[in-house]
Amino acid sequence: MLQRSLPEGLLVDSAWLERRGYSSALRSKYVAHGWLESPVRRVYRRPIARLSDAATPARLQWQHIVISLQTLLACPVHVGGRTALELEGYAHYLTPAGPREIHLYGPKAPPGWLSKLSVRFVCHNAGRLFQKAKPDVVRASFKRQTWGQWEWPLVISTPERAVLELLDEVPHRETFHQADVLFEGLRNLSPRRVQTLLVACRSVKVKRLFLWFAERHNHAWLKALNRKRIGLGSGKRMLVRGGKLDTRFNITVPESLSAGG
Repeated sequence: MLQRSLPEGLLVDSAWLERRGYSSALRSKYVAHGWLESPVRRVYRRPIARLSDAATPARLQWQHIVISLQTLLACPVHVGGRTALELEGYAHYLTPAGPREIHLYGPKAPPGWLSKLSVRFVCHNAGRLFQKAKPDVVRASFKRQTWGQWEWPLVISTPERAVLELLDEVPHRETFHQADVLFEGLRNLSPRRVQTLLVACRSVKVKRLFLWFAERHNHAWLKALNRKRIGLGSGKRMLVRGGKLDTRFNITVPESLSAGG
């Protein structure tokens, strides 16, 4: 029975319904009778029951979409970067970057219909920062939040991983200033998670930036890290044209930050 296998509000595609015996003709009938909605072609959801005083059904929210990908459609994505940091309570350190974007990370591209929905998703290749994760990296990387009336599980990055994902966007999609303000508030990171993730991280730029910002703000957890196990590569990384070279980490940073501004 569709009511048992498809929670109201969540999304599935036509292939998911086909596998469960719902033909194209049957899907069309369900849509015509209001038993299913089709927000975009070949994607369906059971409408959320109206409240007695509501004039229209509850609108589709980005959490419905992501939870559907993670739980029903077996799409290995997680919420990361800026979005995960906002969900973890760091929104007041993050100035809006324009229209709301939801940052998703996964090993492969998500379904094409995602770009046709009203929500703007920014999809990232998780392999840029981490290869197929070992158990200790998985434990340090992800956590579950519950969301909605039915307390659905939503998989997001831990703050320790999310900040690395955000630093990967510096300086093109995120600014040095934004990262600096964020780091000021990262007083309670887990040094164990930080250590695990920095050792596993594939990006020399991200690791150097992370340690540079951490030293700049002198957080207590920094003293617990084993720096010798964190590979920082060789050579210089020019991140800002006209910036100042930090000789300890061999990265160029804005003059104002290098001077302590």
